[in-house]
Amino acid sequence: MAQVNPSAPGGEIIVEAADLCKTYGGIRAVDGVSFTIERGEVFGILGPNGAGKTSTVEILEGMRLPDSGTARISGIDVVENPRAVKSIIGIQLQSTTFFDRLSLSEILQVFASIYHRLVDPLELLAQVELQDRAKSVFKDLSGGQKQRFSVATTLVNDPLVLFLDEPTTGLDPQARRHMWDLIKEFKSQGRTVLLTTHYMEEAEELCDRVAIMDQGRIVALNSPDELISELLSGGFHKERAEKAANLEDVFLELTGHALRDA
Repeated sequence: MAQVNPSAPGGEIIVEAADLCKTYGGIRAVDGVSFTIERGEVFGILGPNGAGKTSTVEILEGMRLPDSGTARISGIDVVENPRAVKSIIGIQLQSTTFFDRLSLSEILQVFASIYHRLVDPLELLAQVELQDRAKSVFKDLSGGQKQRFSVATTLVNDPLVLFLDEPTTGLDPQARRHMWDLIKEFKSQGRTVLLTTHYMEEAEELCDRVAIMDQGRIVALNSPDELISELLSGGFHKERAEKAANLEDVFLELTGHALRDA
């Protein structure tokens, strides 16, 4: 069994989940989940469909009540004070729709008004390399641009913690690598990032630690390197030898790393 250590390595704790449980129609979707995340950490939650990832994250975001257990963001209990929690987090959803008739700049201003903040839309768009599309409407954006704009909306309130739900699903290799660079930039700014993903390479590239969930429980929690080392120390042997490059490397070498937003 892979190691499960719910505690962060020793820095300032910014996210805390303690014995979270959630049941739907007799099925325990979240079954005693506990972990902590320290400030500035990129933390991944992995697992097959139905493992309980979404329910766990929605509890942390204050969007769903747990049946039992506690969740805190920066010391704030998400059940007792969900409004305060929402003021310090940013949530990027996998599928998002925005106002059809408003420009990207106008949408960001609407979001800012919700938080009673003044923002510079061009500055926010520049962080996701969309400043040249400030007057565009959301429906006219490419898939990668829509994902990046969705991330821009999460930055309106200058959040302490970013929740990213499968942020690269459906993106081409260039856009996916660019999203990776964005997440690394957020980390360099001292932001905490909690992301869900089905891409193991992505988790290995970005995450300081990952929690692997199955059937509502965390079955392993550690850094990607430590989890891999533990697997190998148990005698695991991969039948197919790894190549020095893969097809995505070929694709990027032939077509370039630059974003294709046209």
